[in-house]
Amino acid sequence: MKQKISNTIINPSGKTLFWKMLKSEILQRSFNRTAVWNLPKRNWLLRRLLGSIDGSPYLVQIPFHCSFGCNIHVGKNFFSNNNCVMMDYAEIRIGDNVMLAPNVTITTVNHSLDPTERRVFGTKDSFHPGKKGNWEIIAPVTIGDDVWIGTGSIILPGVTIGSGTTIGAGSVVTHDIPPNVLAFGAPCRVVRNL
Repeated sequence: MKQKISNTIINPSGKTLFWKMLKSEILQRSFNRTAVWNLPKRNWLLRRLLGSIDGSPYLVQIPFHCSFGCNIHVGKNFFSNNNCVMMDYAEIRIGDNVMLAPNVTITTVNHSLDPTERRVFGTKDSFHPGKKGNWEIIAPVTIGDDVWIGTGSIILPGVTIGSGTTIGAGSVVTHDIPPNVLAFGAPCRVVRNL
């Protein structure tokens, strides 16, 4: 299966994105410093950081890191273990009853394979005048219901993981994975049906 990378490009040094990132960083720092027993405050911070959380209970262990937060949408009974990283330049949609093991990375951002397109250039919309920036390619990630993603797995831009699927530890998911399968490896491949 071929990976779907959208043609959407963004300038990460633009003023609008800078302010969204700053807000996100302030909320993340507060969340990551809030004691684990203070669930009301942690949940209050998460609801302000993430785009949407559908119901409860949900549990996000610290540390948790994201680019903006506002592009992350999670369903009911969401669980994320320690050191989850979500690069949400595009939407990350996560279904109900999803579990993320420690050190899972979900990214929606990529760079061109053409080195000339990765070169930095000046931009008038930069937060810092004269700052160099480059364009990034973004594509959303979708994770269905009842998915378990194993320790240290990396989910790349444009990927959809079907409901009921388990992704084994250390996997690099480069393309869509169908529902109700066990898949693992680098690159991740379907091993058997569940």
